[in-house]
Amino acid sequence: MATLSLNLYSPSVRHQYLLPKSHYSKSNFRISCSTSFLQNKKFKREYTSVMIVPTGVGAAIGGYAGDALPVARALSSVVDCLISHPNVLNAAMLYWPMPNALYVEGYALDRFAEGLWGLQPVHQNRVGLVFDAGIEKELLIRHLQVVDATRASLGLPIVGYTVTDTPLLVEKWVDPTSGQSTGRIQRPDSLLRAVETLQNKSKVNAVAVVARFPDDDTEDLDDYRQGVGVDLLAGVEAVISHLVVKNFQIPCAHAPAVLPPQLSMSLCPKSAAEEIGFTFLPCVLAELSTAPQYLVKGNNFSEDCIVAGDVDSVIVPIDACGGDGVLAFANGKRHKPLIIAVEENQTVLNDTPDSLGIEAVKVSNYWEAIGVIAAHKAGIDPNSLRRNRIKNIAPISFVPSNGYATSSAKSLV
Repeated sequence: MATLSLNLYSPSVRHQYLLPKSHYSKSNFRISCSTSFLQNKKFKREYTSVMIVPTGVGAAIGGYAGDALPVARALSSVVDCLISHPNVLNAAMLYWPMPNALYVEGYALDRFAEGLWGLQPVHQNRVGLVFDAGIEKELLIRHLQVVDATRASLGLPIVGYTVTDTPLLVEKWVDPTSGQSTGRIQRPDSLLRAVETLQNKSKVNAVAVVARFPDDDTEDLDDYRQGVGVDLLAGVEAVISHLVVKNFQIPCAHAPAVLPPQLSMSLCPKSAAEEIGFTFLPCVLAELSTAPQYLVKGNNFSEDCIVAGDVDSVIVPIDACGGDGVLAFANGKRHKPLIIAVEENQTVLNDTPDSLGIEAVKVSNYWEAIGVIAAHKAGIDPNSLRRNRIKNIAPISFVPSNGYATSSAKSLV
């Protein structure tokens, strides 16, 4: 409710309240008109965006070592809440804390989009680690030293680790049909037992997995270091984290254990984050420490839980719209967020909005995408910011019960 402000120095006001003139000194009264009460009252709900760049598909932006992170940082400064996944927010030895960003594993993000899971923000998680028994002793020690460094220097809540009872035996390859990287672990049972042990003994509610990956072929590694082609590790990394999240419904992310490559005198900046240490763990541990918990539908979502209906916009590469999450958002029955397809971010896929019948705003690049989101958040039709994009309003036709079509404009005459 608005407040009434009076000019108490006005003669008419002094006369009305029959107080002596001396009583109205500046030391006695300091009443002024203020709109500060408006600043503390919410008139609109928070604006939430989801940023998706599928992993292992050779995305021009987001297909390498955290090269989509600058986009996420820019986007987080415009929206109230940003939801994204490890492929966007991880940068090996590098990371960037964003208080309004939620780190959601890919399988969980799909279930969230389908309305099956909710996201519960937290202050802190109890993070545990699972190490592959196939990791060599010296390489394992390097990883443990990094874990201790994050605990001592960043204060991260890492409570313990375990080693699988047998090597996981990771395999990776490129799907000849889709061109994206994928793979498997031959001993998924060993991984699941290790996670269960952590939960039972250390009460962890978030897990980082470090599996020993086969070393890359020299030619494939050189291509990736030059910012060309597909990340051969990424596809099976998703397979690993999906397995844990599906079975335990807790945040999980993966960091591959590989031997440091030989020094390269020519290196693409997009790939450089993976060249500056012995492990990719720091970003994973930092993000998992505050990743939201997953609430499964049927367990009563809390009031502060974020659900699919809270999402206002989804940003995705132009030809990567065929994932479960994007399709779920695009085909939502009760609520459809604005889908923004970025043309500059091309992948090896061919799942465009047109080919899938998805209504989307097509933009040239992420600069434009962020501008569209700023307009959308302000309640402005983004087309009104472009030249000649607003056309004459058209009547909407409907079919009455007698089966004869009539325009809405005519029916109002």
